[in-house]
Amino acid sequence: MTSVSRIATVLLILACVSQTGKPQTTAGQTSGSAPPPAPPAGCTSAESRQLDFWVGHWSVSPKAAPQRKVATSLIEKLYSGCAIRENWMPLHGGDGGSFSSYLPDKHGWQQLWVDSSGAWANFAGGWDGHVMVLEGVWPQPGHPQQKTRMSYRPLPDGTVEQSGVTSDDNGRTWQPGFDLIYTRLPDAASEVAGR
Repeated sequence: MTSVSRIATVLLILACVSQTGKPQTTAGQTSGSAPPPAPPAGCTSAESRQLDFWVGHWSVSPKAAPQRKVATSLIEKLYSGCAIRENWMPLHGGDGGSFSSYLPDKHGWQQLWVDSSGAWANFAGGWDGHVMVLEGVWPQPGHPQQKTRMSYRPLPDGTVEQSGVTSDDNGRTWQPGFDLIYTRLPDAASEVAGR
């Protein structure tokens, strides 16, 4: 080690030792200012819990034929309560899923749906006090600009109704699309989904 290297090493050690016991600062912070507040632990607002009634492991049937199961759906609350993930598993293909989240800056909900065909749709909306309503363009074969308005309604018996109406004239008129009933499955997956 050269004498210059030894001097540089000693100066570096002295600089480190002289800083011991002094408060450390970060970029943009002066030694007299307090550290920035810690971010909140997850999404705990009442608004971010408005869709929690949908969380669970479900058997899904058409409302008009409740004995005919068409799918299983696992709905999970994830990421410290900041997202709800849907895993849609129909009995005859066409599986997909969605992520839903409350966006405080927009005072509303956003949902992104993606399915096994590669199709995706973006929905936005909110809770009206009784029902979660989300709307967006969901292209269908022969209807590239079709709007879909979905409603999620908790029912008194613990089931959830998800219904949808569609419009091909930018929302001037609406036609029935689907009406499904989610019945909770009594299994361990329900406990995991509700975390």
